[in-house]
Amino acid sequence: MAKLFYIIGGSGAGKDSLIDYLHQHVPAHAPVEFIRRYITRSADAGGENHIALTEEEFIKYRNNEHFAMCWFSHNTYYGIGTEVDCLLSKNISVVMNGSREYLNVAADKYPDIVPVLINVDPVVLSERLFARGRESFEEIQKRIAQAVKLEHSVQHPNLLVIDNNSSLESAGEQLLRIITNKYSDEKCA
Repeated sequence: MAKLFYIIGGSGAGKDSLIDYLHQHVPAHAPVEFIRRYITRSADAGGENHIALTEEEFIKYRNNEHFAMCWFSHNTYYGIGTEVDCLLSKNISVVMNGSREYLNVAADKYPDIVPVLINVDPVVLSERLFARGRESFEEIQKRIAQAVKLEHSVQHPNLLVIDNNSSLESAGEQLLRIITNKYSDEKCA
C-alpha cells in the first residue's frame, strides 16, 4: 500500500538535505515519487527545489482547487498539488516536505500518513542557522525556541523520529530505510 511520507522539522533541521539524499539513493524499482511544494518565494531563494509563485498566483491556484494541501507559515504560502492524490491512487508512495503546524489537517485528509520528524539538537540547529546566514540573531533565537516547543508537541500514532545531529549520510540512511523498507525484497521486473 502506498504511503504519504510527510517530512517535518524546524528550519535548519536538514529536511531539504535529507530529501535530496533520498532522491539520490532511492532504488529505481521503488514506487516512490517526490513532490515539490508551491511556495510564494523566489526560485533562487535557496533551500528546497520548489515551484515559485507570486501571492496572487498562489491564491488563484488555491481558488481553482489546484492544491490538495496548503498552509501559511512564516509570512509565506505553501501548497502541495493534487498530483499527490493521483500518485497515491496509483499505489505510488509520496515523499513531501510538510509543516508541523499543518500535520493534524493533513492527517485528517490522509489517515495513513507517516510523519517523519527530523530532530536536531538546539546547539547544532543554532550553528546551522548562523552558517546559512539568512536570518538575524533574534530571528534565529526565535526559530530555535519554536523548534524546541514544537518538537515536544508533535504527536501522531505513525510518527517516526530521526535525529540529524551528525552526518547527512547517517540520518539519510535512516530515512532511506524507512521509505524503502517495504520494497527491499522486491526484484525489478
